Amino acid sequence: MGKFDQRCYDKEIMDDLEVGGEILKQTLRELRTINRFLGGNHVTTSGLKILLSKDKTREYTIADIGCGGGDMLRVMADWTLKHGIKCKFLGVDANEHTIGMAKANLKNYSNISFLTQNIFDKEFEKIKVDVVTCTLFTHHFNDEELIFLLRVFKKSASLGMVINDLHRHPLAYYSIRLLTALFSRSPMVQNDGPLSVLRGFTRKDIKRVLQKSGMGAFQIQWNWAFRWRVICRFN
Repeated sequence: MGKFDQRCYDKEIMDDLEVGGEILKQTLRELRTINRFLGGNHVTTSGLKILLSKDKTREYTIADIGCGGGDMLRVMADWTLKHGIKCKFLGVDANEHTIGMAKANLKNYSNISFLTQNIFDKEFEKIKVDVVTCTLFTHHFNDEELIFLLRVFKKSASLGMVINDLHRHPLAYYSIRLLTALFSRSPMVQNDGPLSVLRGFTRKDIKRVLQKSGMGAFQIQWNWAFRWRVICRFN
């Protein structure tokens, strides 16, 4: 059986919720550049375009789960402002160091707040929003964990969910392995980048998890830079 046939469940350095300091700062800087260069941010905003109506009088609440340094929150906030959509955002992450950096990065955005929260804690289930987004986040969990989380997200979000995550593919793996070896100065990125692809998904993987979690209407679409965009409607 080849390394791409099934998802890998080896832990990434980033899975350590205590990691912080310069290694985390450098990692988040490089991830911001990678996402901007490869165009992965569009995957999430294109999903929002489908879920959010053009009703200019309504204000939406969007929770970005596993928000990291806040890059996707910034992208979404700028995108909704450009399109005249009123939104409040909540960035959720279990790493207090990461949340601290996100707060500093987005201090000028009055419509973005933050919550340091482990999403497996009971308290997280009390969150009520319109839309949940997850960008390069769901691959950190095994199928059983994902099924549990997706059910929680369905209870938390009134409208739906947008998932932006990696396609497990040989070309994606060897490309990111080469790019990080040549250009990355972060040991975390050099380790976690290729490993993230191995922890990523095939279409079959995603469909299986969505069906087992009880999702009704969902859409799975492949996007450039070996990303999947998954949209689930809850209403």
